[in-house]
Amino acid sequence: MKKEYVPNIWKDKNSFYLKALDSDWYKLLVKLENLISVETTNFYCNEGMITMHFPVTTGSISSPMGKGSDSLPVSVDLFGIRTYLADSMQFMLEYGCRLTDKGVYYVMPSFRGEKADERHLCQFFHSESEIKGDLNDVMNLVDRYIKYLAKEVVNQLGEEIKNMVGDISHIEKIANYNGEFPRISFDDAETLLKEKDPVNIDKYIEYNDGWRNITRAGETKVMELFDGVVWITNYDLLAVPFYQKIDNDGKTAKNADLLMGIGETVGCGERHEDYNQLLESLEKHNVDESEYEWYVNMKKEFPLQTAGFGLGIERLLMWILKCDDIRNMQICLRFNGEEICM
Repeated sequence: MKKEYVPNIWKDKNSFYLKALDSDWYKLLVKLENLISVETTNFYCNEGMITMHFPVTTGSISSPMGKGSDSLPVSVDLFGIRTYLADSMQFMLEYGCRLTDKGVYYVMPSFRGEKADERHLCQFFHSESEIKGDLNDVMNLVDRYIKYLAKEVVNQLGEEIKNMVGDISHIEKIANYNGEFPRISFDDAETLLKEKDPVNIDKYIEYNDGWRNITRAGETKVMELFDGVVWITNYDLLAVPFYQKIDNDGKTAKNADLLMGIGETVGCGERHEDYNQLLESLEKHNVDESEYEWYVNMKKEFPLQTAGFGLGIERLLMWILKCDDIRNMQICLRFNGEEICM
């Protein structure tokens, strides 16, 4: 069913900025972006963590072409040097963890090489963090963070959002959620989906050569079974990037995705502490070790157990505003391969 309050004015790219200036949707969106930025800082101050300032360019992309990568890197020629616009600065956060006591965070833009669609933007904002700890520690941090943001959204902008979308019970439920969000392993999620709809399991699980992934329909079905919010943990090792730690079974990774709204909204994982295990993972993912020489050397010279996460801010905003097209979440349009007049 079409949601009449969603403007969809991004489709008219040349006049978008003029229509946005006269749109209650975008005026509310600006307030929500500000709230997330301010309250993210407040949350981490309460956690005793600090932010770091990183460049938007990198020589070590966190989603290299290879097994487990779900995005295309964006390369630019910067004074004759091949450079990448950051898809994530997770590696820099790992570096920062070795310079601080409790961990670090940032909110900054990310760049992806794919075309935009209902679920993906070419340029979006990441709220990312890395802490000293394991997978369970970072999942607990995310639970606290999401509940904290939900409470602040209700307290500060609840009435405005209700007037826009008609209902904020989904936000209130998370704001008042008691305990940790439910968790299910990928293996158990696959079993559950087979029990519920054995004939159409290929609709929910994508089977590749040696590894599995969950489809959009699969994410939606699992969320339905867990009342809208659920962690899926321990994906197949080759379904995730090389930096996710190998679990004790040698087949799965110590990672987790938080599903809410349109699906994956937060991705997190435990990193390799052991230098040799990192080399093993690079080989399994067919990633050239030489491209990550500094990262490998850091692990060798300064071993440290860390874990981290990335939250797609626009995806969180979609959940808040009950919107099913992420292209409505951009204040300034940016689409790969298209000239935008602003």
